[in-house]
Amino acid sequence: MFKKNTGFREGVDTLIGNNTSFIGNITSEGSIRIDGKIKGDIQVTGDVYVGENSIITGNINCSNVHLSGTVEGNITAKGVLKILSTAKLFGDIKVNSFVADEGALFQGKCNMMDDTPANNTSEKSSLKKNYKKSTVLEEVYDDK
Repeated sequence: MFKKNTGFREGVDTLIGNNTSFIGNITSEGSIRIDGKIKGDIQVTGDVYVGENSIITGNINCSNVHLSGTVEGNITAKGVLKILSTAKLFGDIKVNSFVADEGALFQGKCNMMDDTPANNTSEKSSLKKNYKKSTVLEEVYDDK
C-alpha cells in the first residue's frame, strides 16, 4: 500500500545483458541496467543499476547508482550512490548521498556535493546567528 521512496526510479529503459561486452560510450535519457562488461563512459540522466557479475571500466555520470558489481572509474551521482556488499569500486566519487553495505570495497576519494544553491548561503549564516540554546534540559534538572 505505502512504498518507501528510495530515491531510485521505477523501471529500466536499457539493459546490457550478462553475456554482452560493449566498447564505447553510452548516453541515455532514461535508466540503464548493466549485467555485462563495458569499456567506456556512461552518461545517463536517470539511474544506473550495475549487476553483481558486471565489470565497467569507465566513468559514470547519472542521477542515482545501485552498485553490485565492479567499476574501475569515477562516479558522479546527483542523488544516491549505494554500493552493496558484492560491489568493488576503484575510483573517485562525487555524490549527494553515499551508502555502503558491509563488505563492499571502495578505493578512492569521496566528495560530497552541496545541494544548496549559492543564494541560500546568506540565509544559512543568518540562521546560525539566530541560534538560541535550548533550556529544556536545564529546566527539567532544575525542577528536581
